[in-house]
Amino acid sequence: MLNEQYWSERYAKSQTGWDVGKVSPALKDYFDQLTTQSLSILIPGCGNAYEAEYLLQQGFTDITLIDISGILVQNLQEKLKDYIEKGVCRVIHQDFFEHSGSYDLIVEQTFFCAIDPTLRPKYAQKMSELLKPTGRLVGLLFDREFVGGPPFGGSKAEYILYFSPYFDLKTIERCTNSIPPRAGNELFINFLSK
Repeated sequence: MLNEQYWSERYAKSQTGWDVGKVSPALKDYFDQLTTQSLSILIPGCGNAYEAEYLLQQGFTDITLIDISGILVQNLQEKLKDYIEKGVCRVIHQDFFEHSGSYDLIVEQTFFCAIDPTLRPKYAQKMSELLKPTGRLVGLLFDREFVGGPPFGGSKAEYILYFSPYFDLKTIERCTNSIPPRAGNELFINFLSK
């Protein structure tokens, strides 16, 4: 079962094959064109939070991180201690589906592919609920299938089915600057809340 114990054990044993050790190039490029550093940004299933670190280093002032792994959250609270003390970052130990808030931007980076595929419709709806009326869901989704999982793959057609009821799908296209192991297997998404 993909619960807190499962994910905490993965982190405790350093079984984190999804961890690329840095901010994804596609997300870095997206972040670099943002001009408002006060955007409220949520990164659910944040993992080691390289995206958050990058945003904080660029001067962004309202970052919220959520993860279900208590071990990971403790590590992040120590790692990001200075930003937390400044009040520009929050690290929350919580199940994403229990979270409440209102955000300008939600960043998707290997969270969707980590949840049970039966939760995907609920994920799309929850993302919509967490975004402000002009909010955006931006990130990367796998455009391939996997045996077993996680990660759990998917397709553009599947994603359109899940997200179109809640979002204006501004961009859902092959990512041109994926990390080499994922080249040709990712879609970049930029969805505007309806």
